Parts: sequence; structure tokens; C-alpha cells
Amino acid sequence: MATIIYPSPIFGPVHSRRLGISLGINLLPADGKVCSFDCIYCECGFNEEHRPSLPLPTPAEVSQALEAKLRQMADEGLLPDVLTFAGNGEPTCHPHFAEIISDTIRLRDRYCPQAKVSVLSNSTMIHRPEVHDALMRVDNNILKLDTVDPVYINKVDHPAGTYDVEKIIERMKAFHGHLTIQTMFMRGECNGESVDNTGDEYVQPWLDAVSKIAPRQVMVYTIDRETPAQGLLKATPAQLDAIKQRVEALGIPCSASY
Repeated sequence: MATIIYPSPIFGPVHSRRLGISLGINLLPADGKVCSFDCIYCECGFNEEHRPSLPLPTPAEVSQALEAKLRQMADEGLLPDVLTFAGNGEPTCHPHFAEIISDTIRLRDRYCPQAKVSVLSNSTMIHRPEVHDALMRVDNNILKLDTVDPVYINKVDHPAGTYDVEKIIERMKAFHGHLTIQTMFMRGECNGESVDNTGDEYVQPWLDAVSKIAPRQVMVYTIDRETPAQGLLKATPAQLDAIKQRVEALGIPCSASY
């Protein structure tokens, strides 16, 4: 299985299916994965197989590396469309996440004021006031909600510790629309059990939650790279388009990435 472990603290730029020319910011170690989920579809592999030995990058290391890269890109006349917090796990796990967001916004304003700051998060840390407040300051607060079914979440996302999806939904509502929901749809099996969440028994309750949260946008997508679990299949374009249309019928913009 091919596994992607990203450099730290800066990687790219890369072309994102959803965000354009993206300069990546990885707040996790460069030699492994740190995440509060252990998703069976994660391109970085399973947590246990990629335990890091290096420490998390410090705020100073992130700021210095980002500034150096933005200077280089400015000199080359190729500035990013977006600065994206992603990488080897969950960025909001970093204990200095809010401070790093402040530094990033300052550098963005200096070198590439047209670029957006985006955070790809699994939503597990949004109960922390400092994380919530930091996410309110970024342009694209992109939060995961793969389903509202606890059995499916435990089977596919494997959250560490207690994960109460109803509390997650309430905390998403507290962003008052300043968020984008991202949802992975897929088919297939894992360990002999179906992981297909494209059927109405999953989609309709998820739509009900999306309606309550009232995000400014929804992103539905499917598997793009090799996965650590075997037997997983992409959702079809027709399935994603049908879900997209149902989101749009709620009056919420939606994009689908195949």
C-alpha cells in the first residue's frame, strides 16, 4: 500500500481538487501521523503503523518556514490561491494552533493578501474555545461530518476517546454558518462489513443535520488515493451528483469531487 506522509511544516504547493493551488501547512511531525481519528480511507495510513519519533513543529518553526516559502513564491511570481492546514493528521490537535493561525494570517496579509486560509479538520477539537475562535478567523473552516450514524462513525472513522455526533452537530451550529461541511462518500466493504454510506438510510439523516447546521457550503467527495483498508470503492459520479442536488435543494451550495 502506498502511504503519503507529508513534509513538515510546509509542503507543496499542490493542486487541490477542491481549493485550487494550495500551499500546505502541516502542524504534525514529518515522519509520522498524529490524529484523533484513524479513518480506514486515510491516505496517510493507519495511526499505529506510522507513529512519529519527531516532535511537533513549534510556532516559530512554522512561521519561519512559511515566510521563507512565501518569499520564494513571490519572487517566482507564483503565489498560492490558498494556505491549507492539512498534512499528517489533525491540525487542531497542535497545542499552539490558535497562535499559529494568527501568525499565518499576518504572513498571508503581507505576502499574498488575495489567498484564503483554509483548515481541513475532523471536528474533534471544536469544543475547545481557542480552536473555535481561531477557526472563526480563517476564510475556509472546513469540518468533517461523514455521517450521523454512531455505528458507522466507529466502524469507519475510528475516533479516539468519546465521540458524540450530536454534540459535534451542536458545536458546528455554534459557528453560525461560518463553516463548510466536508463528507466522504464511498462504497465497498471492510472486514466483511459494508461501508457504503451512499444509501438513503445514511444520506437523509445527514441531510437533516446539514440543514440544522446551515453551513455556507458543503463539499462531498470520494476516495482519490490508495487506502490503508482493502475493499473500499469510490462512490460513483451519479451518486455524488444525486447527493449534491439534494443538498442544493436545501438552499445550500454544494460541490462534488469525483
